[in-house]
Amino acid sequence: MSVLASLTRRSALALALGTSALIALPGISAAQEKVNLGVSIPAATHSFTAGIVWWANEAKKDLEAAHPDDLKITVKTSSGAPEQANQLQDLVTVTGINTLVIFPFESAALTQPVAQAKNKGVYVTVVDRGLTDPSAQDAYMAGDNTAFGKIPAEYFAKKYDGKANIVALRGIPTTLDNERWEAFTSVIDKYPDMKILDAQYGNWNRDDAFKVMQDFLTRFKDIDLVWAADDDMAIGVLQAIRQAGREGDIKEVFGGAGAKGMVKTIMDDDNPLIKADVSYSPKFIYEAIKRTAEARLKGEELPETTILPSELIDKSNAKDFYFPDSPF
Repeated sequence: MSVLASLTRRSALALALGTSALIALPGISAAQEKVNLGVSIPAATHSFTAGIVWWANEAKKDLEAAHPDDLKITVKTSSGAPEQANQLQDLVTVTGINTLVIFPFESAALTQPVAQAKNKGVYVTVVDRGLTDPSAQDAYMAGDNTAFGKIPAEYFAKKYDGKANIVALRGIPTTLDNERWEAFTSVIDKYPDMKILDAQYGNWNRDDAFKVMQDFLTRFKDIDLVWAADDDMAIGVLQAIRQAGREGDIKEVFGGAGAKGMVKTIMDDDNPLIKADVSYSPKFIYEAIKRTAEARLKGEELPETTILPSELIDKSNAKDFYFPDSPF
């Protein structure tokens, strides 16, 4: 064998041994798998879910720009639970996701499809509407529904010295609505001179809220405050008050969720009936996607439960909650 050939073989052997030794060294591993994240959310059937869709796509834009080589995000919207279940299967089998952020259209109907994805190794973050079996998820994130009810009640009690006649509109009969209502009444019950004259479901709908408020205005001649519990319902309430000519005797209407129209009204101080709101922004889907993506890029897991805070919005901080480009 020539000297050159011998040296070549020795060099190749040394390189191979060196490479093997390098691979075996502790703390050195192959490159981490790219995060292929699927986002499954309801379609923009009303203003709040339109906001969900908008913020999800903002998260995709911002995060993919920040991690161009390590992160891919696919956003899918669905008009019902069956469509969402089918899209979820496609995300797993066709798109090949290894991470999922899902805002379930319905809790029960999506539990099994999500569990199947998790059983195939997909890391799952569920947002807002919980599953019927929490073992089907790795993490859960939601807004603070207790604070959503507690904050307006405390605001009323402080501003009106614990004295007021209140009418209230509730959402749709759900555990979420029950939590908000129980938090609201637990505060009001502490003040003997604050009375809830009646509460009816307005179904988070401005037309239904208009009809409920018409009924309240007909039956009660002494209403001080209205807890509308939703900004869309607050619009219906305001319309009923104007139509009945009752702007002079009703002191305030408090909605909820921080819709941009309400926040702008508070910023500009241009409606004497609208002075405050409580945040429950669809931006939480942005936070859920961001926190999930960043955790998985580090090979970490999120806490089992994360509750994103709701805050009082008034003139002093309204600018921090105003997102003019969002549909909500």
